[in-house]
Amino acid sequence: MRVLAISGSLRKGSTNTAALDALARLAPHGMRVLVYQDLAKLPPYNPDDDVDQGSLPQLVEALRAMIGACDAVVIAAPEYAHGVPGVLKNALDWLVASEVFAGKRVVLINAAPRAYHAQANLREILTTMSARFLADAFVNLPLLGRTMTAEEIVADPTCVRRLGHVIDALVEAVGDG
Repeated sequence: MRVLAISGSLRKGSTNTAALDALARLAPHGMRVLVYQDLAKLPPYNPDDDVDQGSLPQLVEALRAMIGACDAVVIAAPEYAHGVPGVLKNALDWLVASEVFAGKRVVLINAAPRAYHAQANLREILTTMSARFLADAFVNLPLLGRTMTAEEIVADPTCVRRLGHVIDALVEAVGDG
């Protein structure tokens, strides 16, 4: 099983990215969680640049290929000004113009439970993109006001239990087709 994990944060010490790194460390044998690294490098979305597959920016083609090849997508994003970070929205704009995202299983991880505006905004965007939400697997991690590394998250029993719930739901959903 292949899972693409996307953090909506560019911060070096991002708790959202650390949560996804922790998820990758907790993944069982047979599940590969790849944390996407090129969010900041994607060019701004311009419909004029999205004319045909052969002329797309290379990073966009690579992102679409990763989305197409994965069984599920896990997104963890902070909230900026009551919404989704611009770099994440930019990546989603590049994906919405293609068919690779339609029907993709999606789980949202919230590292700051009071970031409910971003979560609602993300649900709206992903609904438009025809995502298949595994809503029962959406989790809030108790990290508000704390900066934690992936190692610290993996050492926290509550975080491990909640991330384990995500893993179990992904295994069940992908196994069911």
